[in-house]
Amino acid sequence: MQENVLPAAPAQAPYFESLNQPQREAVEALDGPVLVLAGAGTGKTRVLTTRLSHLLHTGKAYPGQILSVTFTNKAAQEMRQRVSNLLGGQPVEGWWLGTFHSLAARMLRSHADLVGLSSNFTILDPDDQLRLLKQIMELENIDAKKWVPKVMLHYIDRWKDRGLTPDQITLDDAGDVAGGKLPLLYKNYQERLRAVNACDFGDLLLHMITIFKNPDNANVLADYHRRFKYILVDEYQDTNVAQYLWLRLLAQGSNNICCVGDDDQSIYGWRGAEVGNILKFEKDFPGAKIIRLEQNYRSTNHILNAAAAVIANNEGRLGKTLWSEEGDGEKLIVHGLYDGQAEARWVGEEIEQLQRKQWNLKQIAVLVRAGFQTREFEERFIQLGLSYRVIGGPRFYERMEIRDALAYLRITTQPADDLALERIMNTPKRGLGNATVQKLYAHGRSKGISLHDAILDLTQTDELRPKVKATLMKLMDDFMRWRSLISTTHHAEVAALILDESGYMAMWQSDTTPEAPGRVENLKELVSGMQEYEGLQEFLEHVALVLENQEGAGSDTVSIMTLHGAKGLEFDAVFLPGWEEGLFPSQRTMDEQGLKGLEEERRLAYVGITRARRRAYISFAANRRMYGNWVNSIPSRFVDELPEAHVDISSDTGIQAGRSSHWDSSGFKPAGFKPTPRKQIFERKVMSDDGTVFARGERVFHDKFGYGSIINIDGHKLDINFEKSGVKRVMDSFVEKT
Repeated sequence: MQENVLPAAPAQAPYFESLNQPQREAVEALDGPVLVLAGAGTGKTRVLTTRLSHLLHTGKAYPGQILSVTFTNKAAQEMRQRVSNLLGGQPVEGWWLGTFHSLAARMLRSHADLVGLSSNFTILDPDDQLRLLKQIMELENIDAKKWVPKVMLHYIDRWKDRGLTPDQITLDDAGDVAGGKLPLLYKNYQERLRAVNACDFGDLLLHMITIFKNPDNANVLADYHRRFKYILVDEYQDTNVAQYLWLRLLAQGSNNICCVGDDDQSIYGWRGAEVGNILKFEKDFPGAKIIRLEQNYRSTNHILNAAAAVIANNEGRLGKTLWSEEGDGEKLIVHGLYDGQAEARWVGEEIEQLQRKQWNLKQIAVLVRAGFQTREFEERFIQLGLSYRVIGGPRFYERMEIRDALAYLRITTQPADDLALERIMNTPKRGLGNATVQKLYAHGRSKGISLHDAILDLTQTDELRPKVKATLMKLMDDFMRWRSLISTTHHAEVAALILDESGYMAMWQSDTTPEAPGRVENLKELVSGMQEYEGLQEFLEHVALVLENQEGAGSDTVSIMTLHGAKGLEFDAVFLPGWEEGLFPSQRTMDEQGLKGLEEERRLAYVGITRARRRAYISFAANRRMYGNWVNSIPSRFVDELPEAHVDISSDTGIQAGRSSHWDSSGFKPAGFKPTPRKQIFERKVMSDDGTVFARGERVFHDKFGYGSIINIDGHKLDINFEKSGVKRVMDSFVEKT
């Protein structure tokens, strides 16, 4: 690769013309550690690409002397294209510009022998990883039914994300997982990978960190220190520990590291990201220059100020104030509704109004906190004829766990459904292999009967192994029993029973991978949604029609996605439904991570609001049917944190008496909805109805959650950090001082 330095830039290089003053400052601060705090919509990509171009134009570095790190291949490709355009079309292939994993893999190819590999090592995909781990578990006599291999692999992946090798793992890290054998499993897994000259994605960084930290390989790290005069890092707030360690080691050479990121948009803690990496940048790199990009080119000031007020409640942040030249625009619309169905109707009506005003559907998005929320919006949009697409995942009825559940229901109503039976015959695992399935199919074809009837036939003979025969007989008995309940039991109850007795729900409940809780929520939402239909057959027909209608979606479509999936995107209008305590912020996240989890949830709210260019709609419901039961809710604390000056708040009227629970200080009354006075929603008190005065820091007792300390007070709602159950929001009338 030829590394010619480009001519020095003129006094006023043309690429400076599109930059504002802070952006230019970030581009020109070439030497020493620099942290660019780039708020939402402030042009961080422009800064990164221009800075790289400026380094080359000024002769500060050759292309091969700059390490530019991105998080995704898409971001790397975009950066390559932009830099090439700024440099007049010069190709950038061969440069050290790419994702963490691609750059680490490139390094490892040159030094593989130092960790017991050859340079032509294979990088295993997740399926191969799982297959290898299963073999090792079998050798160690670890029960794969009790200790699911996918869960074991998740533990190992997280250790690698933290930069931990097998010799650094203690029993405290693993607990009693796999009978205390998990550290040994990790050790044997790594040895097996070396034996087959392979590594997984986590190893790419882990091996390079091991090489860099080994004193015997000091020349390797020194060589990279000489090679890289400048390091550029995108999305620094999303780095995990291993990525952080890798960067720190490489930056020790020149100390010329520029990290661009936004601590307020760190929302991937669940997959290992550490917001602390960006918060401690000045400590890690003494004398670092902090540059804040605060001029937003996306949203109006009402939107920005509302988002700023919410995120200001986080303690773990460096702080910045976004502003825009786009004017104030329209206030955020905050609306309270009776239930989730009313919410979906309201969102649909608002979108239709925007459509009548010539807004493009592709510039409208519905951003949900949990995947199960999409069902009601999908069904409502189909009823209205609104074209939509689910981004970042399949539509509700196309999700794997939903298709599995529907297969169980289809066989219950129609035993001859061979495709459905084959899908779930061994899900969850029942010890039925392909050979058994092929034997059953062969028997069915020879007799001209269905797979279901073939099973009934063969279980009356001795052609199947006793264990397989017993398993199939039990499965057929189960279906016969479930079928008999259809005429006497509500179809939603039958569905819940099937998911329970089949072991399918338990399979996901025992799975500790990140996606498992969402799958459980989706299954419960499926059962909940069935209650709207007269019977099981009617529901299955509805699903078939929904799936057929979805095939014809056009290009001008409303986007439905999770808040996590929306990061980096922007739309003219954004709908943010389900802002209720327990749903958003997620109670599960707060239970598992306490205050750290709450702050990440608040950053997620900030990301959601700042996706909107012109309009943002926030909604919450007094009642929500969740998992088959009506749940009475209180508005999210994030609603309380929205400033009055930037929000128009209202609620539905005319709700039937007696169906709605009251939200004490939030305005909704038992006799039905009335427009909620703004001051009632946002009023803050420290005194309960019986005259008890509460204060932050006080110790209290709750009958269900036990002892805890008050960390925040919003009217009659108390945020309490309970000793055994984490942070929860409860009404003051349910606790007493201790």
